[in-house]
Amino acid sequence: MGAVAAVLFDRDGTLVRDVPYNSDPAAVEPVPGAAEALARLRADGIRLGVVSNQSGIARGLITLAQVDRVNARVEELLGPFDVWQVCPHGPGDGCPCRKPAPGMVLAAAVALGVRADECVVIGDIGADVEAATAAGARSILVPTPVTRAEEIIGASQVAPTLLSAVNSLYDAGIAR
Repeated sequence: MGAVAAVLFDRDGTLVRDVPYNSDPAAVEPVPGAAEALARLRADGIRLGVVSNQSGIARGLITLAQVDRVNARVEELLGPFDVWQVCPHGPGDGCPCRKPAPGMVLAAAVALGVRADECVVIGDIGADVEAATAAGARSILVPTPVTRAEEIIGASQVAPTLLSAVNSLYDAGIAR
């Protein structure tokens, strides 16, 4: 396993508490340990990104402007990210960027100037892991109550918390 150049995070359920179709920046609440995990990566110069399905846009439940305001609040609370990739499409749209497809992971890698195999995707459901695998990136699953048992079994690496997922990169010697 080579060195990690970038870590890409799912937003809802991974970086912040999952509020379905969140359109309210005031409802953004970081998960425990998120700020510490991100600070550790930033201190070591590891690039950070977010890859987030936002099907509420396609469903007419939220607007892109609302998603942008929520994302801005995430940055206010957790600091800046080097890249944001958001898929506004629904599950039946056949979009190549919607996780579990690799499009957002590949686009984030290009935007960051790194190879996909230098990225780690951290997420809370199987689609996050599948997108990473399809892109040639590594993945760490951080289960939540919505994570299905088969997703946990199928993941190559599982961590109990976001902070422990990030710390595992250091424990494995692939982050400095």
